[in-house]
Amino acid sequence: MRCAERTGRIQALLRRKKIDGLLVSQPENRRYLSGYSALDHGIGESSGCLLIPARGEPRLLTDFRFKLQAEAEADSLSVVLYPKGLPALLKEMLPDLKIRTLGFESEYTLYSFAEKLKVLADKIGVRLVPTTGLVEMLRLIKDENEIERIRAAVALNEQVFAEVYRSLAPGRTEREIALLIESTMRRMGAQSPSFETIVAAGSNSALPHAVPGPVIIEQHRPLMIDMGLILDGYCSDMTRTFVLGAPDDRYLEIHRLVRRAQLAALAAIREGVTAAAVDKIARDIIAEAGHGPAFGHSLGHGVGLAVHEEPRLSARNGKKLRAGMVVTVEPGIYIPGWGGVRLENMVVVREDGCELLNNNTTGLDL
Repeated sequence: MRCAERTGRIQALLRRKKIDGLLVSQPENRRYLSGYSALDHGIGESSGCLLIPARGEPRLLTDFRFKLQAEAEADSLSVVLYPKGLPALLKEMLPDLKIRTLGFESEYTLYSFAEKLKVLADKIGVRLVPTTGLVEMLRLIKDENEIERIRAAVALNEQVFAEVYRSLAPGRTEREIALLIESTMRRMGAQSPSFETIVAAGSNSALPHAVPGPVIIEQHRPLMIDMGLILDGYCSDMTRTFVLGAPDDRYLEIHRLVRRAQLAALAAIREGVTAAAVDKIARDIIAEAGHGPAFGHSLGHGVGLAVHEEPRLSARNGKKLRAGMVVTVEPGIYIPGWGGVRLENMVVVREDGCELLNNNTTGLDL
């Protein structure tokens, strides 16, 4: 699905909702609809917005810093600069485009900017409509071109892991390994990590989102590596937990339980099954073994232009999975003072099952 088709679907949706135009500011949504890949460098600093009228040509609105990039990447769109700021440009543009009802992305727009929009809207007689998930709804289902890009990101992520894995040894620190992973990603062609790499040794592996520090990796203790990268705009995400040296009986018990929960969930994924049902299958296996409270996060999440997006494989998500969705499956058990085990793979939901995107099996089956 090309950008013009995507914006066309958004325009049709706006017409059905009787919204004259939509201001798209969320970076992944902006890229999905236009091809423009610039990122926002902070919560208060935008690299531009996409203005999509319900009828007519969308415009990419940005400033001088991004002019050449915008024109190169969104070459089918008009690029309009706002030297006096976005509100000043909208004050002129909205009446010209006959936009009397303007939607904006309520989950991404800062309150301070929404207040500026409200002042502007009142002056020119425009009604603001907060919207939720209009573009994200399209992004839920990946076309085959997107799936190929994700598959390539997964493959490169595994190549990076395999290279770093060969250099792991007791005595190295979490921080040292995390730095090695991220530098190897860039050296091997990744755009960047898709999130801050997690390397958690020993009891730190009981922290699902541990921050790598000076902790030294030891033999016979859990070592968790959660890593992902961005390639051609699309993300990957993979977790492996293992020990250097021989695992003890307790580690084997926990690891095998997590793997059994993961395999059961993978076997259940197909179009038409609810996300909550898949989460429950893995959660019940862990709970029946007495570790229910130690699995406190959802089973997985969508991956695409963002590393965390819909759908969530969660007990709170009763929606059905659809073919073309890409999700992680990552059960975990976390025991304070001892450590944790999380195993994560990525899959594509298909009509009759799921397609496993990962080939690396390091530390999965013990």
